[in-house]
Amino acid sequence: MGDVSRRDLKAWCSIPVGRLAGHPDAKIPLSIVDTPAALAEAMARELVDTIKANHAAGKPTRAIIPCGPSGWYPVWTRLVNAERVDLRSLHVFHMDECLDWQGRALPDGHPYNFRSFMEKNFYGGIPADLNVPAAQRHWLNPATLETVVARLAEAPVDLTLGGWGQDGHFAYNQARRHPYSEVTLEDVAGSTARVQENNWDTMLALAQRTFGGAWQFVPPMSVTLGVRECFAARKVRLYSDTGAWKQTALRVALFGPVTRDYPMTLLQRHPDARLTATAETARHPIAEHPEWALD
Repeated sequence: MGDVSRRDLKAWCSIPVGRLAGHPDAKIPLSIVDTPAALAEAMARELVDTIKANHAAGKPTRAIIPCGPSGWYPVWTRLVNAERVDLRSLHVFHMDECLDWQGRALPDGHPYNFRSFMEKNFYGGIPADLNVPAAQRHWLNPATLETVVARLAEAPVDLTLGGWGQDGHFAYNQARRHPYSEVTLEDVAGSTARVQENNWDTMLALAQRTFGGAWQFVPPMSVTLGVRECFAARKVRLYSDTGAWKQTALRVALFGPVTRDYPMTLLQRHPDARLTATAETARHPIAEHPEWALD
């Protein structure tokens, strides 16, 4: 595991969930909520409040938005509609997209076609007089990659929202595992938007989550904004309600070194970052069964 030793990992994973938030050794602020519903409310509220504050100041909002966690979209729609939040000055930069083995877009309706999901769940329930104009919806794909990066560079980004993966990836900034092409930590920190093959562990995690373990159906490539683009935002907020898949990466991000093996540890360098997790995601089995972590 590179910079993360088994001894250190056991120590971090052994911390009881009740001591995580506000722990004196934590290197990134953490909020823990009881349920996925509470996490969805917090995630949607973060974006709504940012938009409303900028609107009151006569400023547009520029945000990098993920496809998941997926539970926040009904709350987002409810808040926007109930509070009549004007999204016409919102610029949305979609952070990633899955691709087939030839680097092509997936069919509409595929569970990993992020665009079709977002058109339905992020934009679909908002009335036209409040909704984000089509020209301000910046979709990432191989053909638009350079254009999206150029648009991002035109002005500061207010907020990056996202989740994290089993290896601490955000967007598709995975821990690089190519045996013939190593990268340094600073390479990862300076990474930019790109098309890439997905790691086997990412594919297996998605297979277990969506396809009953059938990795053969998981899209093997992706296009993603890099660490440089995502972390250029004034605020970065990552959320997770997916339990066991994310538990170890959370502990490494909170207590470990900044390491290329868990890219979200780079949040330790950001001036305004916060993690939010459900109690199930924040707990760890090693904290309850330390005898399982054999030395």
